Amino acid sequence: MAKQRTREELNKLSKQDLITIILSMQEQLDKLNSNMERLIEQIRIADQQRYGRKSEKLNVIEGQLSLFDEAFNEAESTSDNTSDEQDIEEVVPHRIKRKKKKGQREEDLKDLPEEVFVHALSDEQLNAKYGEGNWRRMGTETYKRLRYTPASWSVEIHKVDVAVGKGGDLQDEFTRGDRPADLFRNSVVTPSLLAAILNGKYVKALPLYRIEQQFQREDIHISRQSMANWVIWSAERYFTVLYERLKEELLRYHVNQADETPCIVSKDGRSAGSKSYMWVHRSGEFYRDKPIVLYEYQKTRHHQHPEEFYRGYTGILVTDSLQQYHMLEHLIPGLTSANCWAHARRDFADACKAVGSSNQEAIKKSTAYQALARIGAIYKVEEGLADLSPEERLKERTKSVKPLVDEYFRWVRERLEDTSVLPRGKTADGLNYSLHQEKYLRVFLEDGEVPIDNSASERSIRPFCIGKKNWVLIDSIKGAKASATVYSIAETAKLNDLHPYYYFDHLLTVLPQYIDVDKNGNIDTKRLTASTLEGLLPWSKTLPARCYKGRR
Repeated sequence: MAKQRTREELNKLSKQDLITIILSMQEQLDKLNSNMERLIEQIRIADQQRYGRKSEKLNVIEGQLSLFDEAFNEAESTSDNTSDEQDIEEVVPHRIKRKKKKGQREEDLKDLPEEVFVHALSDEQLNAKYGEGNWRRMGTETYKRLRYTPASWSVEIHKVDVAVGKGGDLQDEFTRGDRPADLFRNSVVTPSLLAAILNGKYVKALPLYRIEQQFQREDIHISRQSMANWVIWSAERYFTVLYERLKEELLRYHVNQADETPCIVSKDGRSAGSKSYMWVHRSGEFYRDKPIVLYEYQKTRHHQHPEEFYRGYTGILVTDSLQQYHMLEHLIPGLTSANCWAHARRDFADACKAVGSSNQEAIKKSTAYQALARIGAIYKVEEGLADLSPEERLKERTKSVKPLVDEYFRWVRERLEDTSVLPRGKTADGLNYSLHQEKYLRVFLEDGEVPIDNSASERSIRPFCIGKKNWVLIDSIKGAKASATVYSIAETAKLNDLHPYYYFDHLLTVLPQYIDVDKNGNIDTKRLTASTLEGLLPWSKTLPARCYKGRR
């Protein structure tokens, strides 16, 4: 703390000493003001995230919050000083409400079972009301209502014939009739029941204790401990072989995307509250024929985890700016790292939100607003390229997107070099992020298969994030690994337009046939041939019709 001087002491100081003290005070005031502005910005952002509407009249672009879904022309917004400034409501338009298609209800209901109820008028009724001969029938009015039938329970009773040899070489040898293989020895669980539990927890985000309570309301008493065991055993015994096959396929793709999110595992040998991480790896967003999503549990965020997962991979990995991903370029020959433009605009969006929606003029004059306008122009062009082939997309990017990207980075450098008005807080963070990540943000301009951002990965990991808000923590490492495996099957099934419940049911019906009961009780990979396994993959054309989305 600076020394406090009295009036008498100040009067005795020389002119040079007074100047030095004043300059020092100015420097301290500048630091205090800067810190205060940053704190106010942080408080406003925190308040908005905690109490405000998530959208704040903003549109969601591929899972990332953006101020500029309808971006305006780059040249017009930057070079024409005579044009009027756009209002914030023009820059941030409301989502367009599409008119409902005619006949959509009939289309939605057409494949459902139907039960007809006839509400007739008898001749006697009509004669009594109108008099005999004073009426005629006008036809029949028809309308439809949708009825829901709750889940039903039934008990399977299996009666297996047993015979025994009375003589000869097979004396006293027992023979039993063919019967379906049990999922787990002496367990009451069936494929349909376990599929319902997996669908509830990993698709509907229900904790096991809620599923337990739901079953109890139906007078079915299955403990959450039993359900947890079934989940872990099914992942280890049946789904691992499918997971490994999906990983082989994933690493063949030229473009992959990755992300990670923290989670808490209570029994992992560390102090309470220690962070673990669920990593997600998925095929590039433009690969729509055989999309794949794989989860992976790890205790830390160390670069060794993605390094091990992508060992030997040659291609492009789209991620955020996490240094652990960028290190892979130097550790794995043939791997190229690309960055996410949605992350590039995030700090600018936060800066605009911190100003407050009531201060329209300040928002329009802000550097963050200008940055978002430029990034919005890039996204606007990119949106029109989604359905093109990689070759056509690259050609259009070179023609239309690259000039906007070049202009954006030129503008970023100008803002950072202009010492008269130095950006602060989130705006400065956004400018510096763009400058430091420029190499990785430009990768999508060189390859038509690379998406502009990593929003697809964030969408793929969102079901886990929703789930962990409900169940808060994972009990054990085995449970975390099992959850990663089951989430992988569920999310990949969804991306391939499968109904997860029926897909789980099918897998749990077929795979037990290949269990090696004489050894460790796991899948016998010699009996489960490659062609059989191919028939179980989510894009297989031989899956039962019930596995596909649609009405039954």
